[in-house]
Amino acid sequence: MADPHPPQITAVLCVKNEGPFLLEWIAYHRLIGVSDFVVYTNDCSDGTEALLDLLGGYGVTRLDNPAQSGARQMQALRHASNLQVVREADWLWIADIDEFPNIHVGDGTFADLINACGQPQAISLCFQFFANCDIAAFHDRPVIAQFDHSHNPDLWNIDPACEVKTLVHQSLPRRYLGAHRPYLKDSISPKAPPQWTDGSGQQVPNTFMFAEKPVTTRKLPAKGARRFATLNHYSLRSLDSYLVKAARGDINRPDRPFDEVYWQDRNDPAYQDLSIQRHLPDLEVLLSDMKSDPQLAVAHDACVRAHRDQIMAQSAMPNYQRLRKTIRATPARPPREQALINRLRLEA
Repeated sequence: MADPHPPQITAVLCVKNEGPFLLEWIAYHRLIGVSDFVVYTNDCSDGTEALLDLLGGYGVTRLDNPAQSGARQMQALRHASNLQVVREADWLWIADIDEFPNIHVGDGTFADLINACGQPQAISLCFQFFANCDIAAFHDRPVIAQFDHSHNPDLWNIDPACEVKTLVHQSLPRRYLGAHRPYLKDSISPKAPPQWTDGSGQQVPNTFMFAEKPVTTRKLPAKGARRFATLNHYSLRSLDSYLVKAARGDINRPDRPFDEVYWQDRNDPAYQDLSIQRHLPDLEVLLSDMKSDPQLAVAHDACVRAHRDQIMAQSAMPNYQRLRKTIRATPARPPREQALINRLRLEA
């Protein structure tokens, strides 16, 4: 039976030129229990802003990112903390457009996850990076239907720890929200930590909860942490869309290139995982309903055309021709994993 009083969950998202993927992300998150969305846009040129401005009936508030440079996502999060729709939510979900919580309990909603974890004050979900699956061309179809292979979810490259994103209850005594996790008030003692779990409902270690160094603040061991939920991360999608992403750059970390190294690290297809596709029938129904609004359908199609136009424009550029060729020739096995295999062979 559905909870008569489901939690109010507000998602905060930053995007630039992600128009073709917006309806799926909003629809999916509504299905799993997000009630409101605050979406910050960064100088979009593909129709993203026009599409978002039509989604008020689906709980979407679009705002220009107040940041002009630097850590744009962090500046947006500081701005969001003063918004009524954020302050009055029970829970906050900070994520990116290519991230989909895959909840394995109940009906697959955030409410089911919260109950399974024992009503904690925060839940951190480990990434599971989904590979390109040899899909070169962009298709205007749900991402979760197209890409169904990932690395072994217990091990990314040779690293047993994966980055997380965190669902945060308002009662958590935090100093501020980070993109991956909240940071606790200085007055909180490790001897009396808040209830903060992983995706299996296990209390996260104090070394993670109270850490301050970047190398330790965003990762948790993935094995044993995914019983109730995983965070499916479709960071590559099709090769066409990846090259558009490479041209756009990372709006949150401008010093990070989307090149063949980033691609190879995330393009391990060793493990098939179809579990998120249980939501596809309901997702398709909701997407059809959204597109039955003529204005929404026109705005979505305009974003798709702009994406395809960008793909065509880049196909004529020598630097993107070279990157496409390099990526197509790059092995799927991550380089650190291949290096370990080579070393073990030499030692055998």
